[in-house]
Amino acid sequence: MSRLEEAIAAGRFIVTAELLTINAGGLDAVHRHFEPFEDFVDAVNATDNTAAHAHASPLAVAIALKQLGMEPVMQLVCRDRNRLALQAEIAGAALHGIENICCLTGDDVTAGDEPEARRVFDLDSIQLLAVAESMRKGRYLSGRRLDPPPHLFLGAVENPQAPPVHHRVDRALKKVRAGARFLQLQVVFDIDPLMSFMIEAGQKGLAERAAILPSICLVRSPGALRFIDERVPGISVPEDVIERCERAADPEAECFDVACELADAARSLPGVRGLHLISFRKEAGIARLCARLGIPTREERETIGNGSRVAV
Repeated sequence: MSRLEEAIAAGRFIVTAELLTINAGGLDAVHRHFEPFEDFVDAVNATDNTAAHAHASPLAVAIALKQLGMEPVMQLVCRDRNRLALQAEIAGAALHGIENICCLTGDDVTAGDEPEARRVFDLDSIQLLAVAESMRKGRYLSGRRLDPPPHLFLGAVENPQAPPVHHRVDRALKKVRAGARFLQLQVVFDIDPLMSFMIEAGQKGLAERAAILPSICLVRSPGALRFIDERVPGISVPEDVIERCERAADPEAECFDVACELADAARSLPGVRGLHLISFRKEAGIARLCARLGIPTREERETIGNGSRVAV
C-alpha cells in the first residue's frame, strides 16, 4: 500500500504538491525541487508534459522521486500516447513500486510550444482509469492476464469551475466509478465555485467515495496572476484579486496572502480531505503556507491522526 493510500484510508489530512518540471540535472535537480517542502507533503506529482510542453517523462521523474525517498504520484495524459503506450507506462511504473497513478486527458497541443504536434487521444481520462483499474485486477485491456497484478492507487483531476459547471460532480463520479480514489481539483482563485462543487459532492456521495484535494497555486506577482488568467486553459483569476495584488504596497506578499486565504477557506469546506499545492515561487512557499496555516508536518500528522476514513 502506498503512503498516500494509507494516509487517505486512515483519515489523515492530506498534502500533495506538484514538482516543478524537470528537463536536466539528474537526481540533484529533482531533490532541489522538493526539498523545501518535503517535511509537509504526503506525495509529490511527477507531471506529464504540462501545458503541452515537453519535459522529462513522468515515469523517469517518478522513479527518481522514489529513489530519493519521496512518494510519487505519476501523472499520465492521453494526449501523447495510445493505449499500448499508456498500459506500458503503468506496467513499467508498477515494476518500480510506483503505485499512485493520476489519469488525465491532457491539454490540447495548441496550449504548448509545439502546436504542430500530432494529437493522440486514443483514450480519455475516464477510459484510462478503467484500463488502469483492469490492470490492477490482473488484466490488460485486451483481456490478457497480468500476473501478478500490480497494486495501483488511482486518481484523477476535475475542474470545479469549467463549463458546464452543473456537470462537473457527475463527471467526477464517472471517474470514481472507473477506479479513481482521489481527486486533485484544478486550481481555483475564487472560493465560490469550489464551495458549490463541494456542496454537490456531499449531496451526491462523491466526497464519501474519493479523497478530494482542492489545488492552491502560489505565485510571486500580479503579472503571474494575469498570465494564468489569460493564458492557462481552464483557470480564471477574478479581476478584483489581480487588482488587489497590484495595489498592494508589497505585491509579492499580497499574492502569498491570497494563496493562504484560499487554502484556509478550501480546507474548511465539508468533504475536503486535504490540499494539492503548486508553487512557482523561488523560495519555500509551500512550507511557508503550511506553517502559516498551522498544518502539521507529515510526521506529526501520522502521529496525531485525524479526520474521517474513505473506503479505498
